[in-house]
Amino acid sequence: MTKGPVQLDVSVTYGLPRAGLPAATSFRRWAAAAAQGRIKRADLAIRLVDAKEGRALNRHYRGKDYATNVLSFPVELPEGVTLPLLGDLVICAPVVAKEALEQGKPLNAHYAHLTIHGVLHLLGLDHEDEREAEAMEQIERDILATLGLPDPY
Repeated sequence: MTKGPVQLDVSVTYGLPRAGLPAATSFRRWAAAAAQGRIKRADLAIRLVDAKEGRALNRHYRGKDYATNVLSFPVELPEGVTLPLLGDLVICAPVVAKEALEQGKPLNAHYAHLTIHGVLHLLGLDHEDEREAEAMEQIERDILATLGLPDPY
């Protein structure tokens, strides 16, 4: 864990109409909450997409022919290159809205959870086995609680 506030430069772009979607400042706040205490400085990009773009990216990068809620693309820098680049998140707005409705979650809380989840992936956390999944879920719960948001699980 690192001490002090995180210096986070977050670029947020919208690949679909922004109406009904959280503001860029919200995504920046959620990303900073996930990074706090884990890194000192980082740059990352968050792109909100429609189902068509989300599906194309998931198919191309993961071989799965459907849109998913969030994709994380960690930066892989060449050896010896030290830049504060963390990576990119792609969040598929229609999938997030559908999930929030189906799961009875407030839409902004679901966006916050998925942003935090994605940033934690960029920081190297994963949920490949049950132990990792439980640890990551607890970290997500703790971060969301600091933001006054409910347990997503």
